Amino acid sequence: MSLNLTGQHSGFSETGLRRIHDVLARHVESGKIPGLVALVSRGAETHVEAIGTMRHDGGAPMRRDTLFRMASTSKPVTMAAAMILLDECRLRLDDLVEPWLPELADRQVLKRVDGPLDDTVPARRPITVRDVLTSTFGLGMDMTVLGTPIMNAVFEQGLTPNLPEPMPEPDEWMRRLGTLPLMHQPGERWQYQISSDLVGVLVARVTGQSFETFLRERLFDPLGMKDTGFHVPADKIDRLPPLYTPDPGTGEFTVWDEAEGGRHSRPPAFQDGGGGLVSTVDDYHAYFRMLLNGGMHEGQRILSRPAVELMTTNRLTPEQNAARTTMARDNVHVAFGQGQHGGWGMGMAVRTYRGDYAPVGQFGWDGGSGTSTYADPHNQLTGILLTQVGMSTPDSALAIHDFWTTLYQAIDH
Repeated sequence: MSLNLTGQHSGFSETGLRRIHDVLARHVESGKIPGLVALVSRGAETHVEAIGTMRHDGGAPMRRDTLFRMASTSKPVTMAAAMILLDECRLRLDDLVEPWLPELADRQVLKRVDGPLDDTVPARRPITVRDVLTSTFGLGMDMTVLGTPIMNAVFEQGLTPNLPEPMPEPDEWMRRLGTLPLMHQPGERWQYQISSDLVGVLVARVTGQSFETFLRERLFDPLGMKDTGFHVPADKIDRLPPLYTPDPGTGEFTVWDEAEGGRHSRPPAFQDGGGGLVSTVDDYHAYFRMLLNGGMHEGQRILSRPAVELMTTNRLTPEQNAARTTMARDNVHVAFGQGQHGGWGMGMAVRTYRGDYAPVGQFGWDGGSGTSTYADPHNQLTGILLTQVGMSTPDSALAIHDFWTTLYQAIDH
């Protein structure tokens, strides 16, 4: 267990910081979470907790530089690559995507989302960059229609991560995507995941570089994110814990992905912007602090201020947001209370109403591998909690909730 404090106390109480530590330690001591690393920062003050061990049966302790599979918390970082291209006028929000993604030309749209794949009408209009960046291009994960022909086809084609077979290389992924109809008309509905993967392909095709190369040159290197990427080199693999998906019935630990020889031990065929990054608390802190600084990092501009504002404020109408609203209202027990933010910007949730301790304007996202990353402009606050216990049980979600509750209690003024 560690306490790392830097800078003067600029807004956390000693009592509050102790409570964060004690509550997180309690989750580890329960035996449900082997270990975790948490970072909270406000102004010049940064506080890090590393508690427990890398494996559920002991072994090496969690450390500040432990590497974590970031899962869906990759999405907010992925989006910065697209915003750089908007800043440079290499993309425009209302450009058609067809010049770069010809596989998405001339779309057909299902008449009913649960109907047969050939019961379609032509798309009312082509897909735009804006549709892709706001997750409204017409196709994605919809947990409310599992078992329908279109959702079955998405899984059968290997278009999403976390299936037994890894996603194919980008051109083949695009080819398969192009064989499917859209679930909704372009711009009509927010849908999860596939658009975030699409952003990576779009950036690669516009720039002529691999998605990771562009991220590294324009984001990771300037921000000092030296441990962030789509795979873990052999000389760092000992810093990556296994990813557990506990058995929902018994709670017994099951290793879903081992470090050595696992999914992140070699470069993937598909650099998955929706969920493929590996990183550390300090690397992610650098990214979210840059967003809080309006796109600046140590005197260097990474993103324009309007690009940051566009990403981190709500982009959706109530109609576009219907699926997320339904999830939050009707399936809160399934999502363990996650996802109740109200809005979505680009690549991240944005809080538009106060439903818990966090204020309106907080932005960020959570990952199915037990990760949570948010920043709060009102309090100039960043919080990052990383575990490697998947959300097959509520254990990591409950730790995430308690982390945010205690973090907001710890704000002194």
